[in-house]
Amino acid sequence: MAKPPALAPLALTLGEPAGIGPDITIAAWLRRAELKLPPFYVIGDLAFLGERAEALGVKLPLADVRPEEAVQAFASALPVQDSCHGITARPGHPDDSSAPAALASIREAVANVRSGRASAVVTNPIAKSVLYRAGFTHPGHTEYLAELAACGGNPPLPVMMLWSPLLAVVPVTIHVSLREAIDMLSTELIVATGRIVAAELTRHFGLAHPRLVVTGLNPHAGEDGSLGTEDKTMIAAAIEVLRGEGIDARGPLPADTSFHEAARKTYDCALCMYHDQALIPIKTLAFDDAVNVTLGLPFIRTSPDHGTAFDIAGSGRANPASLIAALRLAWRMAKTRAPAIV
Repeated sequence: MAKPPALAPLALTLGEPAGIGPDITIAAWLRRAELKLPPFYVIGDLAFLGERAEALGVKLPLADVRPEEAVQAFASALPVQDSCHGITARPGHPDDSSAPAALASIREAVANVRSGRASAVVTNPIAKSVLYRAGFTHPGHTEYLAELAACGGNPPLPVMMLWSPLLAVVPVTIHVSLREAIDMLSTELIVATGRIVAAELTRHFGLAHPRLVVTGLNPHAGEDGSLGTEDKTMIAAAIEVLRGEGIDARGPLPADTSFHEAARKTYDCALCMYHDQALIPIKTLAFDDAVNVTLGLPFIRTSPDHGTAFDIAGSGRANPASLIAALRLAWRMAKTRAPAIV
């Protein structure tokens, strides 16, 4: 009987070089055997990673590899695909080399996973303010990945899910102001988001019949229209459409009573109307091990759920737990497409 094909390694982006991305990457690789981590390689500047390891007081073997060589190298050295972008940024101090290096790493990771050289993209945190100063025009990582996925065509609708063993949430509107979020909300957007979430939970999380709850926009989900009509009309209409398509969706439910322990047991994912409505509960419950997952793309992408933490970069105090969770979840999702190599 023929041996099943091996699963390609995970492509890990460098993130903002001056942030904690390099630190947690190194910390995760050092714990690879203890935690039985899946094989990954980082796309970045080999010399820069060696310097960061030295600053951290870590003896770090590095291997300059092509993606196809990463699995073999992983046990004895941190595999690095050189991005050909030299980096001069110091911990906590981004400079003109930061944005080109971060964006090149993302582009190469996406290219690798789309060509089959990597099984999934795992992204380290970026600093949007640094990218904006360099001319970056996207609201965030999620939207940039959608453009890369489009390959010149119409970008897919990217859906940001924050996942943890305790809670999974999806903000229907993402990186916009609260005023803009209210203007952007529509029955159509909620329906499109719900469809993607239900399909991906089935495809990659093994849930045959995902249970979705949809939170209200207004206090008390509008109090039957007395505190705003959006819940009674726009959101309720979206839930009706989703249910008509066979998706187990209910609501709109008051957001302030949707995230306690008993409530969480009744659903698999909560669709929330705006960024903080979704992220505050999950970061309160699972700050160290929550994972950012982008749904609706033609490839798998996960990320830690925290930022660049410039204040502790290079200090050795950065916690790699969320990155480790992101690597594990990406591998788990990738296994739904191909057999594991171990």
